[in-house]
Amino acid sequence: MFKIKKLHIFLLAILLISFIGCTTSVIENEQTEVPRSAEDFPMEIVDSYNRTVLIDSEPQRVISIGPNMTETIFGLGKEDKLVGRSDFCDFPEETENIDTVGSIQEPSIEKIVELKPDIVIVSTHFNKEVIDKIENTGIKIVAFYGDESFEGVYSTIENVGRVLNAKEEAQMVVEEMQEKVEDVLKRVEGRQRPTVYYVVSYGEMGDYTAGGDTFIGKMIEMAGGINAAKDAKGWGYSLEKLIESNPDILICSKYYDSKEGIKNSHGYKDLDAVKNEMIFEIDNNLLDRQGARLAEGLVELAKIIHPEAF
Repeated sequence: MFKIKKLHIFLLAILLISFIGCTTSVIENEQTEVPRSAEDFPMEIVDSYNRTVLIDSEPQRVISIGPNMTETIFGLGKEDKLVGRSDFCDFPEETENIDTVGSIQEPSIEKIVELKPDIVIVSTHFNKEVIDKIENTGIKIVAFYGDESFEGVYSTIENVGRVLNAKEEAQMVVEEMQEKVEDVLKRVEGRQRPTVYYVVSYGEMGDYTAGGDTFIGKMIEMAGGINAAKDAKGWGYSLEKLIESNPDILICSKYYDSKEGIKNSHGYKDLDAVKNEMIFEIDNNLLDRQGARLAEGLVELAKIIHPEAF
C-alpha cells in the first residue's frame, strides 16, 4: 500500500505536467525581448503569458517557484540571488538552505512578500490568477515556458539569463546542452533501434507511459529507441497494448521501488524485457524538468538504450 501511495504521488506529478503542457496552447510560448537601449537595465521583457514586464534594475533578491527554474538559476551561477523556492525545488542539495514559499500551485503570498524579492520567476506550471495576486502586491513576476522541445528549453534559459544579467552564462549553458544533444544524435545514428517503454505508473494505479506526442516520448526517439507507445497520445495506456507490443527495454524511475514492483506485477513480469533483465532505472527529474539538466537526461536515456555507443 505504501508503494502504491508513492506511485500515486509520482503519477499525479506526471499528469500535472501533461495537463499544464496542454494548457500552453492558450499561452504565447515564444518569449521575446523588447528592443531596449544599449544598457541592460531598465529592460522590458515579454513572458510566456504575453505580459510585458518592466525590470528597473538587476534583481538581487530572487524567488523561484518551479524546480526547472531553480535548477536553471543554479546552472547560471546565480544561486546567491535566491532567497526563496518552492517545496518541490530539491536540486541541487544547496536548495535545502533556501526558504520555501510553499507549493507550485498554492504558494504563500505572505511568505513571498516577507522575503522582499526584487523578482519572482515561475514557469507556466504557475496559475495565472496567482501571478495576478503577486503582481498586485507590487512585486515583479515573470513566467517562462518554451515549447516542449530542446529549442523551447534553450529559449527559457536564455530569458532567465537576460532577467538575471547572465546572458553570457546562459549562452554557455545552452551551448553545452547543444553539444550533448548533438553528441547523442551522432552516437546513435545508424544503430538498430530497440523498442522502449517508459513506465510512469503500473498496477492498481493504472498503466501510464509517455505517449508519442509527449516530450519524453520524443526524447526516447532521439536517444536511438522506438517509443513502444508512440501510437498513444498523452500518458494513458493499456496493459493489453503493452503485452502486445512486448518492448525490448523497460525504463522506470529509480525512486518509488518501481523496478522491483514491476518485476512482480501482473502482465509486466511476463514481458521479454523483464525476463531478459532489460529493465532499467533513471532519475526521472532529468526528463520531467525542462531545465539545464535536460540534456543530461537525454544522455542517460541513450546510455540505457545504446550502452555500446558510450
